[in-house]
Amino acid sequence: MSVFGRFYDLTWRRVRHFGGVSLLAGQIVPRLSTPPFQLREVVQHLETMGVRSTNLTAVIALFTGMVMALQTAYALSAFGAKFYIGEVVGLSVVRELGPVLTALMVGGRVGAGITAELGTMTVTEQVDALRSLGADPIRKLVAPRMWALLVGLPLLVVLADAAGVIGGLLISVWELDISPGFYMSHTLRLMEYSDVTSGLGKSVFFAFVIGVIASYNGLHAEGGADGVGRATTDTVVAIAISVLVLDFFLTKLFLAL
Repeated sequence: MSVFGRFYDLTWRRVRHFGGVSLLAGQIVPRLSTPPFQLREVVQHLETMGVRSTNLTAVIALFTGMVMALQTAYALSAFGAKFYIGEVVGLSVVRELGPVLTALMVGGRVGAGITAELGTMTVTEQVDALRSLGADPIRKLVAPRMWALLVGLPLLVVLADAAGVIGGLLISVWELDISPGFYMSHTLRLMEYSDVTSGLGKSVFFAFVIGVIASYNGLHAEGGADGVGRATTDTVVAIAISVLVLDFFLTKLFLAL
């Protein structure tokens, strides 16, 4: 196949994939807002996706805050402004680093799990069996996982924000001889409710995109165990790219509001 043919084939497959994901998103939204709501399944998935991701979220955010504090102190020390470390770390974590890193790390872990579960059910024809029994696979399999993501990811972002600020506090106290009260007062001085809500708002969009991509790849997996593996890998890559691209447009949107 020529270079043009390969490019055309790759582009066409990407367009078809985007169209399929968009159609699935349109099918998910009405099922999220109409009964019956499977609360038991939602709680189970919330425990699997959210509670079991708290350690990962806390550790990543804590050391991210510590690294941010170190880098910021090094850069500001040249201008004699290292006492502004609280403002820089707090706003950076709450606005960007908290929601984005949580979505990337937890989204990759959770998205891969969703794709693997649904992909295994697809290649073993369990999804087809549900359809033959008159059940709706999207309402039965996708909606509970989506609700768990929509609830769990913003809560994890709150945890990440707190851990990131604490990480900056530890470095400020241990390395820079700044008192905890001074650091926290400067952290909260410039922070507004809009900064917190913008980060939480991003996490809701991230959660929806993660759920849609993971569910689509799982429901369209084929080729046995190898196909499930490829779908899982594609999910992790697609989630990482989608989160970063979406973050840019959401940042522009929230700054314009």
